[in-house]
Amino acid sequence: MSDTMGHISSSAARRAETAGPQARPFAGKTVAVVHAAWHSCGSYQVNVSQIAAYKALGARVVSVAMMDDLARCPQRGGRWANYFEASRDIGADRRFYSGPPFSALASRLLVDGWWRLIHGDQASWLIELAKRAPLPEGFESESIDFIHANHYFTLPFAERLMRGRKVPVVLETQDIQARQYVLRNMGGFFIPPYATYDDMLEVELSWMRRADLCAHLNEEEHRDFQKLLPEVRHALIYPAAPSAPLARGRDIIIVASDNYANYMSLRWFLQEVMPFAGGARVAVYGNIDGAIKRRDAALYESHRALFKGRVDDIGAVYANAGCVLLPTVEGHGLSIKAVEALSCGAPLVATPLAFRGMQVDPAKLRNVALAENARQFAALWRDAQTRAASGESAEPERSDTRRLYEDAFSPEAYARALAMAAATL
Repeated sequence: MSDTMGHISSSAARRAETAGPQARPFAGKTVAVVHAAWHSCGSYQVNVSQIAAYKALGARVVSVAMMDDLARCPQRGGRWANYFEASRDIGADRRFYSGPPFSALASRLLVDGWWRLIHGDQASWLIELAKRAPLPEGFESESIDFIHANHYFTLPFAERLMRGRKVPVVLETQDIQARQYVLRNMGGFFIPPYATYDDMLEVELSWMRRADLCAHLNEEEHRDFQKLLPEVRHALIYPAAPSAPLARGRDIIIVASDNYANYMSLRWFLQEVMPFAGGARVAVYGNIDGAIKRRDAALYESHRALFKGRVDDIGAVYANAGCVLLPTVEGHGLSIKAVEALSCGAPLVATPLAFRGMQVDPAKLRNVALAENARQFAALWRDAQTRAASGESAEPERSDTRRLYEDAFSPEAYARALAMAAATL
């Protein structure tokens, strides 16, 4: 998933509030959006969109961020300081923060959580952390009517926020997390017996059963969870991504954040595609540079001139783009960075996996060039650079990808779908 969209997020939230559906079913209600204290990633952008959508539907919205690791109190630096700085545009009417304190080590956390973690069971570890996240300071004054929780592991924390009351809970799954843990475990050191995919999936499913409705972001995820949890209500709701500025420049760009699937995809691009580039240029934006440097320092050093890092105004990067590259070879669930690329209307060079989870045939999108292998990707990239350099491109606002974004992934489309799903509760 991609870098957070900076100032675009704020403007998109304002548009969603004013341009949302006429019906305001949440008028007079307070909605708590519960989420991990993440930033500079697609999940954060999903949270921003959720808040904007509920406000468009009339709600007063509070953000409740939970740190997914042991940390100092929210006002005391560390990871919290970075989160505060990077999440100023979240758009909530009020914000709360919590997370498991270091004092949790004096509880059974070492037995119930850490012991499982060293065997690779990240699913149980996150649940045990969430159980130990205290009620946020000042939250006792809030009366919550509806909870929109993100990822199964925030549910123990969400239940604490209810304070014994019955509050409807929508859980937005954002992929089968057990898949992500298996990928992540490939790069780590753990002690046998190793936690299996099935072990971690069962932890995930057992907590999902406690939600009133499970919302899924893509076709594959919706289908899989319906089979795994037939007794639970499900809804397919494509996420909203704020619109990037329309691409009217000539730059060739990649936008990616620091996660393992993005690391694997960019490593493929650097190792397999670049040898056939023939002088084609590209600039890589987002904190993926840290992932490459951390996991493969030699690869980073040999290509360090390509990396621009995280920028405050990613919208300007899209505005100056003449083509966006999506060299996706790993990952599950819908790619938010792909949706952002759709919204700017630029020509895209992509692998088919970049469009995973979308009910669309990318081969029918006229401004998309699909590559099945590294050599073909490089050839299409060179062709796209030639066209961008000559200014030869269709009007981005009329492109097929822009129209797809408006119909399925805009804040207005998301708010409508969210209202329909919430009505079932």
